[in-house]
Amino acid sequence: MAPKKTYSKPTIVRHTVGVMNKFGRPPATVPMSRLSGFSVEELAGEYGSPLYVLAVNELRERYRDMTRAFQTRYPKAQIAYSYKTNYLKAVCSILHQEGAWAEVVSGFEYDIARNLDMPGNKIVFNGPYKTREELIRAFNDGAMVNIDNYDEMQLIEDISDELGKILEVGIRVNMDLNNPPWHKFGFNIEAGHAYEAVKRALSNNKLKVVGLHLHAGTYVDDVTVYSRAAQGLVDFYAYIKEQLGVKLKYWDIGGGYASRNTLNWAWMPAEQTCPTFDQYAEAICPILMNGPFQAQDAPRLFLEPGRALVDEPFSMITSVVAQKRLPGGTRGVVLDAGMNVLSSVQWYNYNFQTAQDSGQMLEDTILFGGLCMNIDVLRQNASVPPVRRGDLLVIPHVGAYNISQSWQFIYLRPNIIAIEDGKIHVIKKSDTRDYVQEFENVPDEFKK
Repeated sequence: MAPKKTYSKPTIVRHTVGVMNKFGRPPATVPMSRLSGFSVEELAGEYGSPLYVLAVNELRERYRDMTRAFQTRYPKAQIAYSYKTNYLKAVCSILHQEGAWAEVVSGFEYDIARNLDMPGNKIVFNGPYKTREELIRAFNDGAMVNIDNYDEMQLIEDISDELGKILEVGIRVNMDLNNPPWHKFGFNIEAGHAYEAVKRALSNNKLKVVGLHLHAGTYVDDVTVYSRAAQGLVDFYAYIKEQLGVKLKYWDIGGGYASRNTLNWAWMPAEQTCPTFDQYAEAICPILMNGPFQAQDAPRLFLEPGRALVDEPFSMITSVVAQKRLPGGTRGVVLDAGMNVLSSVQWYNYNFQTAQDSGQMLEDTILFGGLCMNIDVLRQNASVPPVRRGDLLVIPHVGAYNISQSWQFIYLRPNIIAIEDGKIHVIKKSDTRDYVQEFENVPDEFKK
C-alpha cells in the first residue's frame, strides 16, 4: 500500500506570471543554474550550502573598466582598493595583480596589505583612529597618512619629534554634499575648519601637507555629488596654495561608487540608476584637470572603490530548508543563509533566483534566514516560483561588506570559492567550532 500523503490545509493563494519580457517569460522565473560555467547544484554538493562564489574574471574586468574610464580622462589616476569592503587575501591579491594600491583604515588592514607584499608607499592610510605604533610604522614605510582630527595631528607631531624628521601628511576634509552631510570624518571646508587644519599643520615645521582627502559618502548614485566634490577640492586647493603656499602631491576623492544592487528605499531598480564608471569619471576628472596647476604638475588622483569592484563578481548559493503559510496567507520560505552572512540585507533589496526550473507561476513570499531570530528576514516581499525543501537559490552581487562584516552566530560561516578559467579555488574554508573557540578558556574552578 502506498504511504499516505502529508495533509495540508487547502488555501486560496493569488499567483502571478509576472511581467513578460521579449522571450515570453518573466526574469524571476528564469533559473540561474550555472555560475562561471559550473552547475550550481554541483557546486553546492561539493562545497556546501550556503556558499560564496567569486567570478574572478568579472572582478578583473571591473577593475580594468574603472581604470580605463579614469585614466583616459586623468592620466595620473590610481585606484587604491578599499580593504574594508572585502579583505579576503585572495580578493586583495587579485586586485593588486591588476595594479591596485591599498586603502586601509586600521592596523589590521595595514598588516594584510604588507603581508601581501604591498609596499608602504602604495598604501593609503585613512580612518579616524590610528594608534601611535601604527602611525610610526606607516611613516617609516612611506605610506600616505591622511589626518582626520586635531588629536591625531598632535600625535603625529610627537612622532615627528621622535623620528627627527618632517612628516608628509594629507588632510582629510568634508563638505556639505549630502543630506544629512558626512561630517564625522575630517575637517569641514564650508565652516573654515579645513583651512585652519592645514594652517595648523604647517605652523611648527613638523608636518608638510602634500595631500587632500575627501570621501563623499557610500552608495552614491548621483554623479553630481562627485562633480560638486571635485569643484570643492579645486577651489580649496587654489585657496591654500595662494594663502599658504601648499603644493599637493596627491588628492583623493575617496569611494562610495554604487553597484547594481537596489537599495531598500529606492523607487527604481539599480540596473536603471547605477552610473557607469565612465559617468563617474566624466563627472570628476574634467573639473579636477582645471585645478591650479600645469598639466605636468597635476597631483596624483586617488580613487578608493570597494563596493563598485567586488559587489557584483560575488554570488551566494543558498538552500531552501522549510516553508510555511503565515497567518495572513503569505508564504514564508526559510533558507540556510542568515543575516550573519548576508548583513547587507538591511540596505539592499537582493534578487533571489532559483537554480532549478520551478515553473512560471510567481507568489509573493517572505524569505527568512535560518537564524533563530525574528529579525532574520532576507527579503520581505519577493516574487518566487514554487520551491520545496532542498531547492537552491542564487543571490547575485553579494561581495561588498557581507564577508568582512559577517559574524559567527548560531551557525558557522561557510566556504568561499573563486572560479577562474574553469578552475575552482577554495579561498576561505568554512569555520569550525575549534576555530571559533580557539582562544576561549575554562578555568578549573568553572568545570563540572
